[in-house]
Amino acid sequence: MTIPDSGSMMDNESLCLPCTPEEEARIVKQLTEKDESCLKEGNFYYVLSTRWFKKWQKYVGEEIGEYEMEDVSIDKQSSTLTKAGERPGPIDNADIVKNEEGRDGGDLQLHRTLTEQVDYVLVPQLVWEKLHGWYKGGPALPRQMISLGIQKTLSVEVYPLALKLMDSRDKSETIIHISKKASLKKLYEHVSTLKRVDLEKIRLWDYFNDCKQTVLAKSNQTLEDSNLQMDQSIFLDLQPDGFVSSRSNMDSTGNQLALVSMEPPRSSRTIAGGPSLSNGYGPDYGSSLYQGSTFGSVSTDMEDARDSMRSAPQRDRGLAGLQNLGNTCFMNSALQCLVHTPPFVDYFLQDYSDEINKQNPLGMHGELAVAFGELLRKLWSSGRTAVAPRAFKGKLARFAPQFSGYNQHDSQELLAFLLDGLHEDLNRVKQKPYIETKDYDGRPDEEVASEFWRYHKARNDSIVVDVCQGQYKSTLVCPVCSKISITFDPFMYLSLPLPSTTTRSMTITVFYADGSSLPMPFTVNVSKYGYYKDLFQALGTACCLESDETLIIAEVYEHKIYRYLDNGESLPSIKDDECIVAYRLSKKHAELPMLEICHRYLENVKLGERKRFLTPLVTYLEDAINGTSIDLAVARVLGPLKRKTFSSSNKSEGIKVNGSVLEESTSDCQMDTENGDGFGGKDSEEAELSFRLCLTDDRGMSCKPISKDSVIKPSKIVKVILDWTDKEHESYDASYLKDLPMVHKPGLTVKKTKQESISLFSCLDAFLKEEPLGPEDMWYCPGCKEHRQATKKLDLWKLPDIIVFHLKRFSYSRFLKNKLDTFVNFPIHNLDLSKYVKSKDPSGGSSVYELYAISNHYGGLGGGHYSAYAKLVEEDRWYHFDDAHVTPVSEGDIRTSAAYLLFYQRVNTSKKPMGESSGVHEDF
Repeated sequence: MTIPDSGSMMDNESLCLPCTPEEEARIVKQLTEKDESCLKEGNFYYVLSTRWFKKWQKYVGEEIGEYEMEDVSIDKQSSTLTKAGERPGPIDNADIVKNEEGRDGGDLQLHRTLTEQVDYVLVPQLVWEKLHGWYKGGPALPRQMISLGIQKTLSVEVYPLALKLMDSRDKSETIIHISKKASLKKLYEHVSTLKRVDLEKIRLWDYFNDCKQTVLAKSNQTLEDSNLQMDQSIFLDLQPDGFVSSRSNMDSTGNQLALVSMEPPRSSRTIAGGPSLSNGYGPDYGSSLYQGSTFGSVSTDMEDARDSMRSAPQRDRGLAGLQNLGNTCFMNSALQCLVHTPPFVDYFLQDYSDEINKQNPLGMHGELAVAFGELLRKLWSSGRTAVAPRAFKGKLARFAPQFSGYNQHDSQELLAFLLDGLHEDLNRVKQKPYIETKDYDGRPDEEVASEFWRYHKARNDSIVVDVCQGQYKSTLVCPVCSKISITFDPFMYLSLPLPSTTTRSMTITVFYADGSSLPMPFTVNVSKYGYYKDLFQALGTACCLESDETLIIAEVYEHKIYRYLDNGESLPSIKDDECIVAYRLSKKHAELPMLEICHRYLENVKLGERKRFLTPLVTYLEDAINGTSIDLAVARVLGPLKRKTFSSSNKSEGIKVNGSVLEESTSDCQMDTENGDGFGGKDSEEAELSFRLCLTDDRGMSCKPISKDSVIKPSKIVKVILDWTDKEHESYDASYLKDLPMVHKPGLTVKKTKQESISLFSCLDAFLKEEPLGPEDMWYCPGCKEHRQATKKLDLWKLPDIIVFHLKRFSYSRFLKNKLDTFVNFPIHNLDLSKYVKSKDPSGGSSVYELYAISNHYGGLGGGHYSAYAKLVEEDRWYHFDDAHVTPVSEGDIRTSAAYLLFYQRVNTSKKPMGESSGVHEDF
């Protein structure tokens, strides 16, 4: 990557006079708006640590979060305290920079796990120059804007391609970083400069999987189009005299490579009707069909040619795994399900070249279909040898930039894109006719449904439509004028909600924010997939909440309040091992500033380390927010925990209070909670506070001691830490704040799993039930001439040969994305959908289905993993496809709570030759 010349920037730094915070904010805003008005490829942006940038935002008065309290932060590199509102120190990106060994001395790299806006922000080059001129520091982390895919989607390349350069001369390894949009010629120049070797003598090999794949040509082809992957190896050796550059008809040793004809089953022809490589097109096929495109690459051709020469034993056909190219398990899982779909296997192993639609503006010029067909052929001819889907991933990134890079994605989203893309690439309709649909007008359903299907097939006719598309009936009813609208729409898969069939038991401790009583646990039953409001209502009833009282419900994590539950929060977002607590207070107090109290105790006197413990408390601040009012509030909320003090003559005895034996205390420093005085020496003006308190920030990372006269900036929530000393342990019984019950006892989880399972049929019922449209999906009623919140009812009308059920395990709220691990009991054999099909046409085929593949998702959203179960129909055996690993699995083990996508095939369907045009569109 070429870094912009910073000479002018450095020259101007001496001219950057100090600005007021308001001027800095105004300048940065203007420069940002200017940049947004002229976005283009090649623009430079700089990565800034969010930690430092938030300090700057606070300094200039920008809103950065929910709370506006005075903040104190402790820099990792020093103990200097920087108050919120003060000018931040030099730019510090140390927390996001990765220290690497063996780098090429180029750009510094970032930790791979960083998230934009959470860990770092991107600022335009002009903004960086201003900030650097004002604050200095660094290091500078320039990144360039590139365009992705054929749609030229603009994106900043935060993580350039990392390649491991293997030097054949001294066996050294060097990590080099270069943009994936750079050309192979630039890569050669980069290596030549780095290794100080004449450019003409260098020969670089694609060394994927530590094996020589092919020589990389000195061309203008990009590294992305050459299918080079993140963290893969390239091999450097010196070009011998008389060396001839590798071409598509040479193998990895430079020898001529014979064109090997691959004869697919069920056909005596190759895909192009003549001798072919295993990529499915002959010597002239690529040039004639994809002239001017970046369809093929040398590395792809050589890889495919070698793969085609493998002779797989008949018994191992279909048992090849897919290598993980970096968080591509989502892709591998969906692909294994598709390549084990029997109609697709039959179709793509035959000659389908005549059906490739390269003129379709909605398609991908046929490239996606050929790439998928080639991958399927490789997987069915490689035996048990795992295949690296590099060429397919390159095509995927080209046409769907959302799947580029190396982040985890959703296998269902990929499946939807693939099915739609394959359909458009293989659409037999070359010129789509314009058709104006007719209104329902009370006609018989059979007539309207048949008309809609003919219209659909007139524009859409492909193998995907033949086997994967069904039709459902959609009925809308206006709640005002009762106008009925009926349409018959196609579907390619069904996304089924997971309904609630049981209640969930939750045990939550309620604290009194006014310190009037001891904390008390309450167990309530709520709908398992309900919302926060259901929990609030049930808990209020259980604890006899008065009409003038309210509850604040919060999640406690690592002895601090992680978040407050929002009104729209869904209960599935609350995991069984989380601690949820509630704070009870008067509604009039709810309008006052809140005080959060976390607890620490001295763990190691020598090192001065303190450890968090106990459940945090929440109370309110009635008076001015200062040291005195905070001290009084802490005393009030700790009041119920106060021990009783006895004379020394009773030391050997204990006394039972509220069912617990309290230890006595002879401390002279007792607190008088009756008069509310929280000071040990109340006669002295300079008296210290009764508690050792410090102000902290949202994350609890900072700590500023609070004294009697401390003035705290007014805010909605003030967070403090209470350091427990021997005095507090003697005066208060902290046992009531320990070992609070969890939301759901883990010991009952296994026992309840079977009881709380739901069936696939209940998911279908929930999908098909009548329900009102949401406020954001209002329907324009042609009768009222107004948008109305109509009721909607779905019915299945026509079933496809292959039906895919998507179980909607991921729920979304304003704050979190959550996964539902509900066990769905789905049939493996004889799934009978006849009761759901409204059409009485006997030609519709059987309504009984057999399961043949499952895409599984394990874990949570952030660090989840995908795998697949697929059945080899000819063997009648199930296998587990976990990236490159393929192992047999018993049929009894494939039903798990990880099932995400279910693939079924119709039983006893009529055998129509695949690829045969329906001829419906010829009538239009």
